[in-house]
Amino acid sequence: MDSLLTSLVSEEFLNPIWLSLKVATISGILVILIGTLIGRLFARISFKGKAIIETIMMLPIVLPPTVVGFFLIVVFGRNSFIGKIMEWLFHQPIMFTWYAAVVAASIVAFPLMYQSAKSAFQGVDKDIEAAARLDGASECKLLLFVSIPLASKVLITGCILSFARALGEFGATLMFAGNIPGVTQTIPTAIYVAMESGNLTLAWLWVFSIVLLSFIMLLFVRVREE
Repeated sequence: MDSLLTSLVSEEFLNPIWLSLKVATISGILVILIGTLIGRLFARISFKGKAIIETIMMLPIVLPPTVVGFFLIVVFGRNSFIGKIMEWLFHQPIMFTWYAAVVAASIVAFPLMYQSAKSAFQGVDKDIEAAARLDGASECKLLLFVSIPLASKVLITGCILSFARALGEFGATLMFAGNIPGVTQTIPTAIYVAMESGNLTLAWLWVFSIVLLSFIMLLFVRVREE
């Protein structure tokens, strides 16, 4: 029992949890903002090539995480144009930093938020939005005070699912951010290392932690749907 309590309060156990929550929170905020705006836009406009763009945005759901990680390395690596800009901004390569973990989590979580936002805004009565425009509401006010409140139920579900997906990201994070204890080691990568090294106590503690967090979030979604 003493060894279990010691493990629960140790930095080795807590650091991946805090980092996972930080990465999931930041990437969740980014995904919610961008996914909501793009979902709203694509729910209201139609143009040639829209299906191709949407398919590209949804690809991270079906692609193996290692493929996503490979593309992130190609796009943000030190030899790429974007990678050089990021290195100039942050005075270091973005790879193998917690920023890389945020990017990886955002990429894999974005499709869930985008699809939820698009479906939510498609379900909003266009006559209500038209009436708000006639009353003089700008597009910004229309979005904030009419569209989002009417679509809030589905949007909240998308937010929670996106956060949960970001929290559980493993493959792309391992390839792009690495698994540096105290720097880029999240719960999923920590579980992997603990299993590889035979530290089943820590592995079980991390597994229980992420299962509990995921269960609470999914339970909240289910309760809201009833």
